[in-house]
Amino acid sequence: MPQTLDADAVRAWCRLALQALGRAREEIDAINVYPVADGDTGTNLYLTVESAAESVDAVLDAHGDRTQALRAMAHGALIGARGNSGTILAQLLRGMSEILADTPGPDEARQLRRAFRRACESAYQAVAHPVEGTMLTVARAAADAAAGGEAAAVARSAYEAARKALAATPGQLDVLGDAGVVDAGGRGLVAVLGALADALAGVVPPVRLTDPGRTAPPVPYGCGPGRDGTDPHVVPGGPGYEVIYLLEAADSAVTALRARLDGLGDSLVVVGGDGLWNVHIHVDDVGAAIEAGVEAGRPYRIKVTHFGDQARASSSGGPAERVLRAVVAVVRGDGLAALCAQAGATVVTVRPGDPPAAAEIAEAIRRAHAREVVLLPNDAELRRAAADAADQARAEGVRVALIPTRSAVQGIAALAVHEPSRRFDEDVVAMTSAAGATRYAEVVVAEHQSWTMAGVCQAGDVLGLIDGDVAVIGGNLVETGTIVLDRMLAAGGEMATLVLGAGAPPDLADRLETHVRDSHLAVDTVVYYGGQQTCPLLIGVE
Repeated sequence: MPQTLDADAVRAWCRLALQALGRAREEIDAINVYPVADGDTGTNLYLTVESAAESVDAVLDAHGDRTQALRAMAHGALIGARGNSGTILAQLLRGMSEILADTPGPDEARQLRRAFRRACESAYQAVAHPVEGTMLTVARAAADAAAGGEAAAVARSAYEAARKALAATPGQLDVLGDAGVVDAGGRGLVAVLGALADALAGVVPPVRLTDPGRTAPPVPYGCGPGRDGTDPHVVPGGPGYEVIYLLEAADSAVTALRARLDGLGDSLVVVGGDGLWNVHIHVDDVGAAIEAGVEAGRPYRIKVTHFGDQARASSSGGPAERVLRAVVAVVRGDGLAALCAQAGATVVTVRPGDPPAAAEIAEAIRRAHAREVVLLPNDAELRRAAADAADQARAEGVRVALIPTRSAVQGIAALAVHEPSRRFDEDVVAMTSAAGATRYAEVVVAEHQSWTMAGVCQAGDVLGLIDGDVAVIGGNLVETGTIVLDRMLAAGGEMATLVLGAGAPPDLADRLETHVRDSHLAVDTVVYYGGQQTCPLLIGVE
């Protein structure tokens, strides 16, 4: 049933967009050839929307209203924007929120049409030198086509027009046509617009991927000048560095800032307003780009990414230089894949009923393109395949450490302490210790009658497995999950991690969180949406 764009619909939009980008992230990364073929557009868009979604969750969990949710969405996207595409998306969301945050009138469809138009106009204004065949073109097509008698129809028409515009981008931008791909940023925007159409059509979103206020595994950003051992010289065909920072500055100072930055490099995008801006540019002189921000106001959260070697390899057709270290994680479920990718891992996603062979894992190690690799199988049954893959990689000259993680929650714990700047052995020891200190459990539904260590179970019973052994036979997921948590926490623990599968009921996480909060003082709980098909709930206790 079509819905109005109320506070719940704003939350649904963010969650559905995050889910869609999580599924499409690797595809979008793979087709990223413009403005720089650095293979991170999908990841950047995902992280931008994740920041927006977390801001909306925080406001609505505190009983905020529709207007506050929309403003939180725009603000979260602004402060969390990553890369060229993420910065443009943040401005598109800001433009829409400027119109939609007003009190809705009797004609919400007209208001939504105006929001699409405002988003398009503000995005074009934010980009120093707009190029057709990009996500800007897709945004304009959506704004031009937005029509319908209800808000849901307006969103759907904008989405369909965006899809057609995306398909036409290879004919508008030579670099896309030569590569035989559509624009990566436009592909991500189509996913976001599709999520809006679905939210207004009443599609139920997944539970939130992370629990607001909790800390997810750290996201490693690109290294600064010289940190990766490469030569930071000018790259033929384009600058060698991406510089991004948030800037507190008066609106009146931004015109001069744009002019100054425009003379330093390309891909300049400055978005924001009301004293807070997100600045993105590709340059060779990193110091000058940051100094321009200092002259305009107070820059912070400064991120510098060096993509010189990657750009040289792309233009020459030669092999890219290996990075120092990478993590390869084998996971089940789209949500877990997106979570591990967010933390910087190269991911092998396990398809239901089709475990990866050693060759597939070995290929992921090659794809990571690192001299040192930490391998996380995250499943006892995949240990042999992971070990064989590690042997293959070692024969090819890669230094591989296999950490015997038996569950995704142990892999999450290992990723949370991963630090590439440490010596390899020290990093492996820290990750192994974190994984080993995490007890794990699964809550699953029995498919048939069988004997277990906890007694005889019948088909349909809910089983709680702690460290691989059946410890609880229960009647439902909440009851069994509660008993499992109590048993695990009886031995002590500071953090309980809940990873929800595709079949988990909507209230499962909230009910288990409430139980932990009421029954186990000083124990924090973090929730992730894992999307795994065969296991409704994974539990980790650190």
